[in-house]
Amino acid sequence: MKPHGPGRGAPGGQNCTHYFRNLQAQVGGTTLGSMFSPRIALAVVILVCSAGAASKPHVMSLGKPTPVKLFLSSAEDKTITINMRGLYLDAKLKEYTVGATHDVTDRLFVVRRAYRINDSLAGESASQPRWLWQRGGWLLVDRVTGRISQIKLPDFDPYYSDVSWYRDYAAYCGVADDGEKVSAIVSQISTRKPLYKKQLEKLGGEFPESICDSPTWERQPARVTFTPHGGPKQTVEVNGRFADLTPDTPAEE
Repeated sequence: MKPHGPGRGAPGGQNCTHYFRNLQAQVGGTTLGSMFSPRIALAVVILVCSAGAASKPHVMSLGKPTPVKLFLSSAEDKTITINMRGLYLDAKLKEYTVGATHDVTDRLFVVRRAYRINDSLAGESASQPRWLWQRGGWLLVDRVTGRISQIKLPDFDPYYSDVSWYRDYAAYCGVADDGEKVSAIVSQISTRKPLYKKQLEKLGGEFPESICDSPTWERQPARVTFTPHGGPKQTVEVNGRFADLTPDTPAEE
């Protein structure tokens, strides 16, 4: 991920006091400041400085990967190691992330959020909190404006769902609110409802990726294949804001 370089001639990164000094320059014995009312002079300076600040580019960067433990059960008897990286805006930490980024456009990219949850009990020392790392949802990051927003993926489960990206499409196995129904889902960042959703087998495993493998994308035509555990493969063809099973995929009985 390459940050945009600084713009040319942007006065936002300079000290605006030199504009005040220029108002003291002599023109035929009269200062420029005296040629304008104080309000007009101040307005000119504010506009110039604001325009420079608005044109100042933001720098988005990811920090060095740091290995941390992720607990996979309530008994905390099984862990995996994930690489956490900080997401920085203009050298200021904004979020923690995990996994690879996906470029949606030359301006936008997505990355999965990571966070720490306090596992301390009441009465335990507050000066030494017990932090546990967790994987969260997905973030949409704008390199130009520096805006970071959460993506709402229907039925996405931070524990079980493994998202596979293609363009601005997300394919994953989602889990309903009841914790039992599992569905193959194709969603698009700009839409609230999924483009495709079909119920699969009930949740049959305790650990992440236990309901289906990571979906596999193809192009020309754009399509994705789901491989649920304990069920047949499903290939879904995507066309714009629509998605449907391909003819070679078995239909529901």
